[in-house]
Amino acid sequence: MNEAEIKILLVDDEPDILEIVSYNLTAEGYKVYTANNGVEALEKAKKKKPHLIILDVMMPEMDGIETCEAIRNTPDLAHTIVTFLTARGEDYSQMAGFDAGADDYITKPIKPKVLVSKVKSLLRRVNLTNVKEELGGLYVVGDITINREEYKVLVKDKELILPRKEFELLTLLTSKPNKVFKREAILDTVWGNEVVVGGRTIDVHIRKLREKIGDDYFKTVKGVGYKFHL
Repeated sequence: MNEAEIKILLVDDEPDILEIVSYNLTAEGYKVYTANNGVEALEKAKKKKPHLIILDVMMPEMDGIETCEAIRNTPDLAHTIVTFLTARGEDYSQMAGFDAGADDYITKPIKPKVLVSKVKSLLRRVNLTNVKEELGGLYVVGDITINREEYKVLVKDKELILPRKEFELLTLLTSKPNKVFKREAILDTVWGNEVVVGGRTIDVHIRKLREKIGDDYFKTVKGVGYKFHL
């Protein structure tokens, strides 16, 4: 999918932000729509079905958290990527955003070139040359091929046999590249109701995956969790 086919909805109640960000994304070839508040954003999202929504947190009528929750409760928008763009950098604000279903968080002010780079990274998930291709129990993410039926991993044609928990952790993180998985969600999904383990267990498994697959693939989001980076 090329840039001209990708639709982005930009939502902010500050006209200057809308103008600057819209200009830079349009210059990259994206089709950009704008909205001034959450209510308008939800209406346009349902109509235009954008691939990415860049959403401010503090807005009139319906704030970003409420808007994100409404988007996640709309079946047609279930797979839309949502990232917050806001001046609020407090941990509680970020946690609220992730709890609402956001995929990422961008703090403003941000340089246009950096924003464009961030958007390109987020959109790799809808680029058909990079997203996972499911073939039964087999799927591909970047240079990594994961065989869920045989518990095997290929990294640039090099085969790895991972311990079960490392394999399940890798499978979870690669299921949504560039999405931040909270530590609690990782523990629940990978370890479930097994022996009680702490956050340190996740750190150890991530360290082992970095050693075996590559440090650049795994990114730590301080105070939140981890993501698989493409």
